[in-house]
Amino acid sequence: MLDVMLAEHNAARAEVGVGPVVLDADLNAAALAYAEVLIANGKFEHSPGASRPNQGENLWAGTASAFSFKQMVDGWINEKQFFRDGVFPDVSTTGQWQDVGHYTQIIWRNTTKIGCGIASNAQRDVLVCRYSPPGNFIGQRVF
Repeated sequence: MLDVMLAEHNAARAEVGVGPVVLDADLNAAALAYAEVLIANGKFEHSPGASRPNQGENLWAGTASAFSFKQMVDGWINEKQFFRDGVFPDVSTTGQWQDVGHYTQIIWRNTTKIGCGIASNAQRDVLVCRYSPPGNFIGQRVF
């Protein structure tokens, strides 16, 4: 799973001319721990920012065993159809940065490390990816 996540992130970054990210064991562990929390509590919400200093976060959830790892990350990358280069948050053709927020985190120029983890139960899979340094800062260019 981690090799697919890294390859897909780096392919999206290369497409816009941004350098690659590397996997980080601490970020992998933190992402997995939070995915397990979401599976255990049945919620789907971002972790409090204070619990992940200097980390961005992307979340994905879907029916258990129905999606490949590539399909999961492609759900975020496909937001590029609404992306326009600019200064955050003015980066979406829809006028809503949230429509491209997962994608912009993936291609954020200052991000150098990622970590991902997936947890599952009988009903759903939850994927969490963490990013350091985080992206989506107001007033900064994406790349």
